[in-house]
Amino acid sequence: MFHPKGPTFLELARQALSSTERGYDLLAGKFDYTPFRTPGPVLEASAPFIGRVDRALDLCCGTGAAIEMLRPLCRERVVGVDFSLGMLEEARRRLASAGGDAELRFVHRDVLEMEDEAEHDVVTCFGACGHFLRRDQPRLIDRVYRALRPGGRFVFASAYLPKPWSWKLWLAALFDVSIVVRNVLWRPPFHMYYLGFLLPRARRLLEARGFEVEEHMGFCASYPRLCLVVATRPE
Repeated sequence: MFHPKGPTFLELARQALSSTERGYDLLAGKFDYTPFRTPGPVLEASAPFIGRVDRALDLCCGTGAAIEMLRPLCRERVVGVDFSLGMLEEARRRLASAGGDAELRFVHRDVLEMEDEAEHDVVTCFGACGHFLRRDQPRLIDRVYRALRPGGRFVFASAYLPKPWSWKLWLAALFDVSIVVRNVLWRPPFHMYYLGFLLPRARRLLEARGFEVEEHMGFCASYPRLCLVVATRPE
């Protein structure tokens, strides 16, 4: 399942029994060798929908996969926010010689506690929306809205719920239920859910906050079931 340089089964088990933050600290050095890193083709296919901008903000930036894509697109600054110091340190190391001239900033913070106000042309979040509990998702969207300049865009990849007879639906549901049970039986909690922020729910939440939403289904040929969501804060 994993690259030879990736985490062992015991390391993954240790992560699963840690808090979300501590779990990613533990895996930071090997995270890029797991299937959990956002695939390169998805990021490459997203770039044309972002285009040239001045400032970008990447939420839950991890080891910097999206920042590496964003930097050549940005004229001024790219900010990565994550609550895992281990992941941020790995991002700094990886991106020290990344292409592009924009300033790089790395911020250790819970995304839900961001204080950015109308500073960014684009906000991205790849592969991390499942870390937010359903009750926190409106708060996340509000923080994104406030971080964007008027006309700015929130860009992320999502998908529609699989058909009821799809094995992918039942596998994802089984995983989500196992996380719920794990958090009932073990502390501190670890939050990661595959079915928590899919379409059309995500679209409804965005529109309720005032975003204008576009969906680009099949934007990435390598992952035809993925949909790129581009939510714009009105001028």
